[in-house]
Amino acid sequence: SEEDKQLLDELNLCIERLKESDTSLYKQALEILRTKIRSSTASITSVPKPLKFLRPHYGTLKEIYERIPPNENKKFCADIISVLGMTISEERECLKYRLLGSQEDIGSWGHEYVRHLSGEVANEWQDIDAEEEDTKEKLAKLLAIDVVPYDMKHNAETEACDLLMEIEKLEMLVTFVDKTTYSRVCLYLVSCVPYAAEPENTNLLQTAVQIFRKFDCLPEALRLAMQLNDMELIEDIFLSCKDQAIQKQLAFALGRQQVYLELNEDMDEADDLTEILSNCHLNSNFLALARELDIMEAKVPEDIYKTHLENRPGMGPSGSSVDSARMNLASSYVNGFVNAAFGQDKLLTEEGNKWIYKNKEHGMLAATASLGLVLLWDVDGGLTQIDKYLYSSEDYIKSGALLACGIVNTGVRNECDPALALLSDYVLHNSNVMRIGSVLGLGLAYAGSNRMDLVSLLTPVMTDSKSNMEVIGVTALALGLISVGTCNGEVTSALLQTLIERSESELKETHARFIALALALVYLGMLEAVDTILMALQVVPEPLKGFASILVEVCAYAGTGNVLKVQQMLHICTETDKDEDSEKEKVEKPDKKKDSDSKKKDEKSKVCIYIYMYIYIYYMLVLILKNKKIVYLKPILLALLSVTSTSCLPYSSTNLIFLRYQSDDKKSKSSEWGMTRHAAAVLGIGLISAGEEIGSEMAFRMFGHLYRYGDLSVRRTVPLALALTSVSNPQLHILDTLSKFSHDSDAEVVHNSIFGMALVGSGTNNARLAQMLRNLAVYYSKDQNNLFLVRLVQGLVHLGKGTLTLQPYHSDRQLLSPVAMAALLSVILLFCTFTAILGKSHYLLYTLVPAIQPRMLVTFNEELNPLPVSVRVGQAVDVVGQAGKPKTITGFQTHTTPVLLAYGERAELATEEYIALTPVIEGFVILRKNPDYE
Repeated sequence: SEEDKQLLDELNLCIERLKESDTSLYKQALEILRTKIRSSTASITSVPKPLKFLRPHYGTLKEIYERIPPNENKKFCADIISVLGMTISEERECLKYRLLGSQEDIGSWGHEYVRHLSGEVANEWQDIDAEEEDTKEKLAKLLAIDVVPYDMKHNAETEACDLLMEIEKLEMLVTFVDKTTYSRVCLYLVSCVPYAAEPENTNLLQTAVQIFRKFDCLPEALRLAMQLNDMELIEDIFLSCKDQAIQKQLAFALGRQQVYLELNEDMDEADDLTEILSNCHLNSNFLALARELDIMEAKVPEDIYKTHLENRPGMGPSGSSVDSARMNLASSYVNGFVNAAFGQDKLLTEEGNKWIYKNKEHGMLAATASLGLVLLWDVDGGLTQIDKYLYSSEDYIKSGALLACGIVNTGVRNECDPALALLSDYVLHNSNVMRIGSVLGLGLAYAGSNRMDLVSLLTPVMTDSKSNMEVIGVTALALGLISVGTCNGEVTSALLQTLIERSESELKETHARFIALALALVYLGMLEAVDTILMALQVVPEPLKGFASILVEVCAYAGTGNVLKVQQMLHICTETDKDEDSEKEKVEKPDKKKDSDSKKKDEKSKVCIYIYMYIYIYYMLVLILKNKKIVYLKPILLALLSVTSTSCLPYSSTNLIFLRYQSDDKKSKSSEWGMTRHAAAVLGIGLISAGEEIGSEMAFRMFGHLYRYGDLSVRRTVPLALALTSVSNPQLHILDTLSKFSHDSDAEVVHNSIFGMALVGSGTNNARLAQMLRNLAVYYSKDQNNLFLVRLVQGLVHLGKGTLTLQPYHSDRQLLSPVAMAALLSVILLFCTFTAILGKSHYLLYTLVPAIQPRMLVTFNEELNPLPVSVRVGQAVDVVGQAGKPKTITGFQTHTTPVLLAYGERAELATEEYIALTPVIEGFVILRKNPDYE
C-alpha cells in the first residue's frame, strides 16, 4: 500500500543517514526509527511493519553501532538493535544490546519485548559458568530494575515468578510484591509446588511464607509452614501473632493438623489456646451439628443393611434368622462406625444389653472396643461408661475396654492424660491379649504426639520374652503411629534392632510387616532424610528386606506427586523373577568342582556380610554425628558383637546374623510370606500420586495396565492402591472399576476390591455405592467371608451417618495429615493378607480411627460462641493465574452454618457483615464484624 511504501522509504532514508560520516545526523535518524517502532501496533500474531522493513538492515545497524564513538547515540543505537533482535533472535542479541543500551524504561518498547527479553535472560543464565559472576550480577540487576517490576505492574506476576524460578532468584519476589499482587503471587507459587523437583518445591513454599508474613497474613503463612513440616517456623508464626482472635484461629488450624505446642502459662488466654490446640471443642461442636441436622437418633445395623431390599431367593423379608458369630462381629463394627462420635447407640450403651456376649473371644474384644468409637472424642463422659468393662472376668472384654479407652482419646489431648494412666499398667501384662488392647490403645490415643515417655514405655514390650509376634507387630505399629513423620531416632533404633534380631521364620509371620510399616511411618513425608535408613535396611533378611525398603521409600514421598519415584515404582512392578522351573532342571553331579564352588560361595557370602556390616555401622555413626543422639549406639554395638562373636557363616543359626545366603528363588520365598516388593511398589504409586489430581488420573490408567498384566501380588494390591487415590471421594469411574474387580476369580482381589469401596465411599452415604453393596451381599450370600466384608463396608460408607470422613487431605486439599495417612496405611496393610482381617486380627480395623474427622464448617464470634451465618457452598474452581477477581466456586447453594462440606467443595461467606479470619473456610472458623459494613 501507499502507506507502507512511504514508511519503507522513511526507514531506508534513516539508515542511509546513519551510514554517512556526519555524526550530527545520527540522533535525528535514530529518533525517527524509535518513534516509528513505538507507534506501530504490536500483536502476537504478526511482526509490526517497521520491524519487518528493518530486518534486512539488521547487519548494517550492527556495523553502524561499532562505528559510532561512545556517547548517547551509541546507546540509542543499541536500543534499536535490541528491539530489532527480538524478530531475528540470533545468539541472544536482544539481551546483549539491551545491556549495552541506554537502560531506559523497558515497558516503553511493549509487553512482547519484555517477554522475549525474559526468555533470553533465563536461557543465558543457564549457560553462564560459575566463574562469570559479573555477568550474572548484570543480569540480576537488569531483572531487579526492569523486568520483574514491569511484570508486577502489568498483571504478569506469573511470568515474573517463572523467570525468577528459572534463574533461582525467588527471594527477589519478596521485594517487589505489594498489597495488590501478593495474594496472586503466593497462589501461583503454592500451586507450582506439586510440579517442582527437590529442593525447588521447598524454596517455593519458603518464599510464599516470607511474602505472607511481610503482609501480616499469618493464617496463610501457618498453613504453608505446616506443609513444610517445619516445627520451629510453626511455633515462631504462632507466637509472633499479637491479635488474640487470629491466634485462636491459628490454634484451630494446628489442632486440625494435630500439631500440639507447649504454651507458656504467662501467655494471654493460654488456657483457651491450649483447649483449642487439644481439640477439646470437637465433641460438643460435632453433636451441635448432629442436632442441627436432626440425626441424633441411634441407628442399628439393619438400618444400614436394608436386607428387605435384598432379593435373595428362598428368604423371608427379615433376611437370615440364624445368628452367626461372624455376622454378629460384622454388626459390632457396623454399629460402631455408623454411630461413631454420637455418644449413643442401641446395642452397647443401653441399660441391660448383652450384645458383647453374643460374640466369641476376639469378637468380644472388638465389640467392647466399638464402644470407644461410639463415644469418640468424649473423654470425660466416655471413660465413665467404659470403666465398668475394665472389671470384667473375661480378658477379651477387659482388653477391648482398654482399646476403647485409647479410641475415645484419639485426636483429643487432656492435661490429666487419662489414657496413659489407665493403659500403662497393662503393657507388660502376663496375658498377650491384654497387652494388645493396652498397647494399641496407647498408639491410637497419642498418634502423632511423638512423646518420649510413651516410646520408653512401649519399647520394652518388643524385647520382652513373653511377647509373641502379634504383640511385637502391634507394638511396632503403635510406636509408628505415635512418632509418625518425626524421624525419631530412638524408635528407628528399636525397630531396626527388632528386625535384625528376629529369626527368618518369625519375620515371615503376618504381623512382621507392621514392623516394616512402623519404620516407614516414622519417615512419612521426610523425603531424602530416608536415605540412611534405606542403607541400614540392607542388613535385614529377605523377604522382609525388599518389601520394607520399598515401603519406607514410598512413605517418605507420600503425597508429593514425585514423577520420578512413580516411574521407579512402575519399573519395580514390571520386574520378573527368574523362572523357577528352569533352575530345577539343572541337576549337577557331586564332584570336586562343586565342593570348591560351595566353598567360594561361603567365602563370598562372608565378604558380603562384612561389607554390609561396615556400611551399616558407618551410617549409624553418621546419624550420631548429625543428630548428636546416643540412642544409635545400641545397634552399632550389636553389629560389632555379631561380627566378632559369630563365624558369619551363611547358614549360622544365630539371630544376630545380618545377611543370609539366599539359595532359593525369590519368588518362592515371597509367595510363602504373601507380600512382595512388587505389592509395596503398587501401593507406593497410589500413595505418591494421591497428592494431586493429574497424578491420580494418570495412576488410574497405570493401575488398569498393572491389573491386566501384573503378577498375582500386583493384581491383589491394585484395588487398595486405587482406593487410596480417592478416599471419601466416590468417583463413578473408580466405583465401577472396583465393582468389576469385586467379581474377580482370585479371592484376595475380591476382598481388597470390596474394602477399596469402603475407602472410596467412607462417610459419604453414596446411594449408588449402597445399591452396589446390597447387590454384592446377595451375590456373596453363601460366602461368609465376602459377606462379612460387604457388611463392614456398608458400615464404613455410612460412617457417622454420613457426617465423617477419612480423607487425609484438608485445608482446601493443601495439607496432608500424617496421622490420617498413617491410619489408612495401617488398615490397607492389614488387607494385604486377608487371613489377618478374616482371622483374629480384625481388631486392627480400629487403626482407622485417627483418620476420622468431621467434614463440617462451624462459625464462631471472637468469644468462641457459635455464630450462624449464611454461606455459599459449591464446587471449588481453580483460579490460579486468572485475571481480575474470578469466582472461586461454581454451582453453589446457600446454607446457614453449621454445614457439611463434601470432597471438592468450597465455602465462602454470603454476607459482607463479617470477615473470616482465615482464607480457607472449613472446620472451625472465627468471624469478625466488618467495620465498613452498612
